[in-house]
Amino acid sequence: QVQLVESGGGLVQAGGSLRLSCAASERAFGINTRAWYRQAPGKQRELVATITSGGGRLYADSVKGRFTISRDDAKNTVYLQMNSLKLEDTGVYYCNLNPPIEVLWGQGTQVTVSS
Repeated sequence: QVQLVESGGGLVQAGGSLRLSCAASERAFGINTRAWYRQAPGKQRELVATITSGGGRLYADSVKGRFTISRDDAKNTVYLQMNSLKLEDTGVYYCNLNPPIEVLWGQGTQVTVSS
């Protein structure tokens, strides 16, 4: 069964940057829309960014102009470059498809933005 493994999270000061990675355990999802989601403490999981197989990108209003999603299908990996991080970006970040597939949810990677 294919698994998605997120990495790259950490503790960063407001205004800083992080780059998240999501690797698939095997060659898969080359034709699928890939996505990043996040869940802040006490809140529901929300969609952050999507990227189609053709490279079309969509972003949540809260991250537009600060985050960039990209993909490398040769490496079965999707990335999220996060710049100008804000306190409200704190949360666990997950990757999945869009729409998401339940069995693909992984452990996520924690992003903590401090003041």
